[in-house]
Amino acid sequence: MNSFDLITQAVKSAFQSVGLDIVRKKNSPMMTLLGLRERPFRTIIDVGANTGQFARKMSDFFPTAKLYCFEPLPEPFDVLAVWAKSQKGRVETFNLAIGDTEGEAEMFLHEDHTSSSSLLATTELTEQYYPFTKGQRRICIRQTTLDAVFAEVKYELSTEILLKLDVQGYEDRVIAGGNEIFRKSSACIVEVSLDTLYEGQAGFRELLIMLDDLGYRYAGNLDQAYGEDGHCVFLDAIFLNRNKIT
Repeated sequence: MNSFDLITQAVKSAFQSVGLDIVRKKNSPMMTLLGLRERPFRTIIDVGANTGQFARKMSDFFPTAKLYCFEPLPEPFDVLAVWAKSQKGRVETFNLAIGDTEGEAEMFLHEDHTSSSSLLATTELTEQYYPFTKGQRRICIRQTTLDAVFAEVKYELSTEILLKLDVQGYEDRVIAGGNEIFRKSSACIVEVSLDTLYEGQAGFRELLIMLDDLGYRYAGNLDQAYGEDGHCVFLDAIFLNRNKIT
């Protein structure tokens, strides 16, 4: 072992002694997307875009892709729309929630942390883990389904589609209302709560079964959030369409 390797090992050991680990940035799951960075995605559908955090990163990773971003909350949507206008037509935004029905719906707006807002009510556990979710008020938003949006002929989707869902427990409704789009997509990234953070939320097993029925297999996690005792509270999981990616 040369001197560089010895130094590297010493640094890793020092970090591990305080409960941390070192991973090369270029090899981290959020940089490689567990191999999806190598796919020629030309369409990215971002459901629950908030202010565009995910969309901005994907626009850098896939510079030739067209992005469709859905965000129902007015203030985050305004920020998203400003960024989208700077992207020279590459990003299309929709001030809509996505689910399994069309029409008006009521949403719980978390005033201190808009990205945790949901069409579902939070549980006591959520407020215990994340006190910033306590400040809430209900607002009326518009909702539709993925299949209804993309049934319009003006949206010509490529054969390589990446889907992302970040909808705070509402994932099963999005899938139910988007079966055709899921079948056409190559991969999806889904935020899944393992603890019950929202009333009536979809669980991992339920989502796994729904996606398996649509031809998907579970392919690992991009990221995980932990409780103080070390257990996993929620995660970002990747699912691959078996009919598109072997």
